[in-house]
Amino acid sequence: MTLGFRIRPITTRVPAALCARAAKVPAANLGDVVNRIQTMRGGFRPYGGHAVVAGPAFTVRARPGDNLMLHRAIDLAEPGDVIVCDGGHDLSIALMGELMIGHAAKRGVAGIVLDGAVRDIDALAKMPIGVWACGVTPSGPYKDGPGEIGTPTACGGQVVMPGDLILADTDGVVVIPREDAEAAVAAGEAHNAKEVRNQAEIEAGAWARDWVAASLRAKGCEGA
Repeated sequence: MTLGFRIRPITTRVPAALCARAAKVPAANLGDVVNRIQTMRGGFRPYGGHAVVAGPAFTVRARPGDNLMLHRAIDLAEPGDVIVCDGGHDLSIALMGELMIGHAAKRGVAGIVLDGAVRDIDALAKMPIGVWACGVTPSGPYKDGPGEIGTPTACGGQVVMPGDLILADTDGVVVIPREDAEAAVAAGEAHNAKEVRNQAEIEAGAWARDWVAASLRAKGCEGA
């Protein structure tokens, strides 16, 4: 039986033009407009040379402590893809380091989101690629499998389907289902424009705050 040890082609991806638009929206703002339930859990830290990445998900499931499928994923991913790997949140063994991630960058992979650990972080910081992981350890991985590529996976508490939109920045990672990506990015752009206006109002000392007390009174807060 091949369940848990198989590779499926990824044939549909969120468009590159939409990814370019998404990259201009902070992850926090994109997360806000999708009811705040599409952000990966806290703990993903940026380690690569690129602090913002948006691209289609190239999904990987790896056995904790084993990176054989990640090696194959790097060879199969297309330029602009974001490799998203469920590593079981195991932080005792690094699944990727300087050589693998350097190879991924050379092949045009836009980013890597790893629910697991990395190593060689001084080198990663100089590479033209985005890297998000949950920890760092010098301990190296095994290469035995099993695992999956191109199948639905889970990463950071979120379901990730092949080709979904991934947006990652210094705050963390957001995943948007491919079929909802156009509407979500448009809403994120509008929300970002609103926050830019709010910031200008703050700088001018004119940010309207009446809604705070009004909301408290509406909820029955004594003394509001």
